[in-house]
Amino acid sequence: MHPLIILRIVCYLLLIVCAFMLTAVGMALFYREAAVIHSFAWPILTVAFGAVVFLWLTRASGRGQPSFKDGFLFVVGGWGAVALLGALPFYLSGSIPSFCDAYFETISGFTTTGASILKDIEALPRALLYWRSLTHWLGGMGIVVLTVAILPLLGVGGLQLVKAEAPGPTVDKITPRIAETAKYLWYIYLGLTVLQTLLLKFGGMDFFDALTHTFATLATGGFSTRNASVAYYDSAYIDWVITLFMVAAGMNFVLHFRLLTGDFRSLLRNTELKAYGLIFVGASLLVAGGLYFNQVYRSPIESLRFAAFQVASILTTTGFASADYESWPYMAQAIMLLLMFVGGCSGSTGGGVKVIRIVTLFKQAVNEMKFLIHPKAVFPLRFSGKVVRKNIVYAISGFFFLYIAMLLLVTFVVSLSGIDLLSSLSAALATLGNIGPGFGLVGPTDNYAHFPNAIKWVLSFAMLAGRLELYTVVVLFMPTFWRR
Repeated sequence: MHPLIILRIVCYLLLIVCAFMLTAVGMALFYREAAVIHSFAWPILTVAFGAVVFLWLTRASGRGQPSFKDGFLFVVGGWGAVALLGALPFYLSGSIPSFCDAYFETISGFTTTGASILKDIEALPRALLYWRSLTHWLGGMGIVVLTVAILPLLGVGGLQLVKAEAPGPTVDKITPRIAETAKYLWYIYLGLTVLQTLLLKFGGMDFFDALTHTFATLATGGFSTRNASVAYYDSAYIDWVITLFMVAAGMNFVLHFRLLTGDFRSLLRNTELKAYGLIFVGASLLVAGGLYFNQVYRSPIESLRFAAFQVASILTTTGFASADYESWPYMAQAIMLLLMFVGGCSGSTGGGVKVIRIVTLFKQAVNEMKFLIHPKAVFPLRFSGKVVRKNIVYAISGFFFLYIAMLLLVTFVVSLSGIDLLSSLSAALATLGNIGPGFGLVGPTDNYAHFPNAIKWVLSFAMLAGRLELYTVVVLFMPTFWRR
């Protein structure tokens, strides 16, 4: 391991975050919120100065190629460091007096979970609301990927770092060079951001709300600037626009690149995308039917509007709310609970188990049943026309076991605080899957403010572990990781 290289890369990462924090200072100046400028200025000046000094002092000895172990340490340490930096404006401004709460809100933002401790969101200054949503946008595509895009300019290779942070079982490059891949993905991300902001602005939102809701949508985060979330606007147009972009954000961003380059075959033969679309459409129709026949809404179109929005929100782990689904029929609630175990596609900004893993395990289960009937036959597992290697199936099986084990462990720890079983399970599932809202005390109309500080730290860890695909974090607790 190379501690000096790791610390230098973390310093570059912190400098990038400081640069984005400067835009929040611009927001404070624009909206004449002078009282919060110092809460951004002091962290920016202090951290940037310290990072620059450290980089200058180590300029002759901090270059080189990071190892895989370095990648794991950087990713976990980098996400923890930016969350500490990002929490300071909330804490120093007094808007969130408890540092535990400020860190919880910030790690929820960077991990695109959307779990909040705020009881009155609209009371916060706009500069802080902007920064809160911006943490989503940065964490969505991955601050690590943004850093990797500039690392070649700094003399540091980046493939190991992306492999440690990559949101799926494999790293799907669209160009031979990983830095170019990162840049193209960010260009697509930026283009979608501009497009959705304009569409929401056209639908009646002011520019600030359109921008912040776009940040939360494309990052599949779910932070809103309104206490009632998207339900505040009561607009079918806004609901459908956000639904469309939530679904797009839940897709593998490499497929967006293929689509822009005219490679439509990639979409047609992609097994994960077909399964993802089938789950979304099927769940939306089932929920809409339940809402309509139970007379929750007056028309099939209105039922489909609310059903599709909430299904997309939970499936992609965005966490926006346009209705209180806890008041819906039990069948609809059951579907929402099941969707919490799925998540978005690999290579998307969504969290959860990921569709690719669910489909792979399903195919493997079918193959095992075929093998029981025909013991001498060979049944290769195919995905998008390609045979899946056994080691990938083993890795996915291990991940799924680890996910369920972590879910049960966090549920148990939360229940120790006296929280009821449904709320404990829901809080664990919503944070580990980076979903945000759940059921019970963490439903779409509730928040996480009532949890004890110790539980908030546990849930913060769950959010980070879930965002980094568990292995990246859990491997650090293995004694063999620290051996040479």
